[in-house]
Amino acid sequence: MNKEIKEHWEKVYSTRQPNEVSWTQEIPKPSIDFIHSYHLPKTASIIDVGGGDSKLVDFLLNEGFEDITVLDISEKAISKAKERLGKNAIKVKWIVSDVTEFEPPQKYDVWHDRATFHFLTTTKQINEYLNLARQATKKYLTIGTFSDAGPDKCSGLPVKKYSEDDLQEQLSDGFEKIKCITEDHITPFNTKQNFLFCSFKRQIAN
Repeated sequence: MNKEIKEHWEKVYSTRQPNEVSWTQEIPKPSIDFIHSYHLPKTASIIDVGGGDSKLVDFLLNEGFEDITVLDISEKAISKAKERLGKNAIKVKWIVSDVTEFEPPQKYDVWHDRATFHFLTTTKQINEYLNLARQATKKYLTIGTFSDAGPDKCSGLPVKKYSEDDLQEQLSDGFEKIKCITEDHITPFNTKQNFLFCSFKRQIAN
């Protein structure tokens, strides 16, 4: 695990409240809409990669999904999410790991990632992530990154921005694009971040 990156995120989640970080969403609508579009049973397995203390898990639990995993590099982020959920936290599988070093204990019907992939800026990191996604995803992948009109940095770290064609090319080995949208995310401090959200279907070679 990259110690510096882990320390960075532990500090962020230890020193800032949700209204002090740019990625906070009260309602993670694009993510929910994409997950709804898959028409999955409530027993479907869903992993939120880099979920931190995102509220997506709250909405999934409220809708009755029974097999939810949240992965994040920051132990503090996961502790905050557990605290927020209270007794419902026991219904979720929590994993503290750098995504590029994650060893999935199962395969997932949905791999969901909002704003983790764009922090991977080297070819090695990107390839590790893509290999893992191919290994761990059974049916669908939903990914949200900064678009090519998005910011160059987030939380003081450089990011890699994507056009729809760029993202499709990265995922072309093993995944077929279903749909992409762009959306201006309004941060808690009223600035705009342009996101690209795409859904993909897992393609298994015969």
